[in-house]
Amino acid sequence: MVFLRAGFASFLLVLMSVVVTLSASSSAQAEITAFKQAVAEESAKDAGIAAFYRGRNFEPIWTQNRGKDATRRKAFLQAISMASVHGLPAGRYDPNVFMADLGRVKNQRDLGRIEVQMSRLFVQYAQDISRGIVTPSKVDPGMVRKVSRYNSEDLLTAFTKSSPAGFLKNLAPKNPEYLALTKEKLTLEKQLGRGGWGPTVNAKKLEPGASGNDVVTLRNRLIVMGYMGRSASQTYDVTLQKAVQQFQLTHGLNPDGVAGAATISEINVPVEGRLKSVMVAMERERWLNGVERGKRHVWVNITDFHVRIMDDNKTTFETRSVVGKNTSDRQTPEFSDVMTHMVINPTWNVPRSIAVKEYLPMLKKNPNAVSHLRLINGSGQIVSREGQDFTQYSARNFPFDIKQPPSRGNALGLVKFMFPNRYNIYLHDTPAKDLFGRESRAFSHGCVRLRDPQDFAFALLARQQSAPEPYFKKILATGRETTVPLDQPIPVHIVYRTAITDPKGRTNYRRDVYGRDAKIFDAMQRAGVTLQAVQG
Repeated sequence: MVFLRAGFASFLLVLMSVVVTLSASSSAQAEITAFKQAVAEESAKDAGIAAFYRGRNFEPIWTQNRGKDATRRKAFLQAISMASVHGLPAGRYDPNVFMADLGRVKNQRDLGRIEVQMSRLFVQYAQDISRGIVTPSKVDPGMVRKVSRYNSEDLLTAFTKSSPAGFLKNLAPKNPEYLALTKEKLTLEKQLGRGGWGPTVNAKKLEPGASGNDVVTLRNRLIVMGYMGRSASQTYDVTLQKAVQQFQLTHGLNPDGVAGAATISEINVPVEGRLKSVMVAMERERWLNGVERGKRHVWVNITDFHVRIMDDNKTTFETRSVVGKNTSDRQTPEFSDVMTHMVINPTWNVPRSIAVKEYLPMLKKNPNAVSHLRLINGSGQIVSREGQDFTQYSARNFPFDIKQPPSRGNALGLVKFMFPNRYNIYLHDTPAKDLFGRESRAFSHGCVRLRDPQDFAFALLARQQSAPEPYFKKILATGRETTVPLDQPIPVHIVYRTAITDPKGRTNYRRDVYGRDAKIFDAMQRAGVTLQAVQG
């Protein structure tokens, strides 16, 4: 809720008059004691806030009508009046609630209660704008990202020792992506206020050379979206074809210039849908606000099906990727970790879940099935399949590990990149190269496959080897599993962004392949976030 200037001014006047009145009538130590007693009682509901006020002998930071209290109060109320700009639940920080409470203040005890309530509201706002509104793992089990939250005492202490306006301004993420998303949010809100993109395209497919009402509708939507200038042509001409190609490029589609079913489906997404994507992307940026990304880091965007090496926020290497299939047990999780080494000519240690769900049924039917895989007993020895009665085993009592030795046909290909984590997720090569030509690439068991793994390895090794390619290929030629440590471990961030900004500053959109964004926005709405149409 945007707090209008008139309301803001009247709120300050009410608060000032209340404090002045109480101060004037307060001549006895008893009233000071009453204020502090109320602060102690009210703050006891939150251990951090209670510790903060104990540390300052229950003195106020908001409700004195002079000095720093007045400066803090003004800065904070101005900040929360802009909460909706950040896609926050503005109703949580409604100054009108305080106006109503202030109207009922009759004594120092009441004022002490208001003092703590304002601190509690400040903590809530600071957590929301800097670390996010919702907890990822509570929304979807695949969002295992840990979000660092502020300690209430530390937050209040830091605030009282800082410039109030500067402190509040620095709470929101400062990276360029967040700022770009904020601008896109306002642009979409204005478009929503103008009625959206116009009528949807009803045709199933439109190609160059076509004409008629559906072509006009397609053209008009692309004009409003900013993909082409105004035109009166009713024909699917070269100009329209180029606009469709540009749209396809910014939406992760095959840029063939033909408006097929997938392209028309994306063109018909309403303004509200794009606005939700942007607001969820802003929330996801807040989750990363406390994470050190690293001057050099690996950025894996699940929805974009690409892996990038980023140096000082610029892409220095990029390759296509395949991510986890959209099933409950195969979706690629979201988290950050640190890559420490690569393994050339890797052995594939088949995860237990795959061994018993996929390979055990095959072995029951034919003991010689999947002969390229080895059975390993508890002593680490290779077990012969002869004489084995696999029908006696179940997922619970299957006694073997399954491994695939290094080879060009290995499921991990010729190299894997390790950032050891509890989810057993890593980046790796694959012999299944045909999947990289597809538009949507969610096919793996959860790990991230790379189209150009050797080039990725060369880019990583260039920091520690003067000739990374010969170095890598010499090890590869041995055929032996070899671990190569990274002299400078590199952060890896596996993220999920359906709204992203390209180097030219244009917002690109991707499909919600796992449905996670829909869940997040639903949680944000339950917290009080709303879509707004802005006039102008």
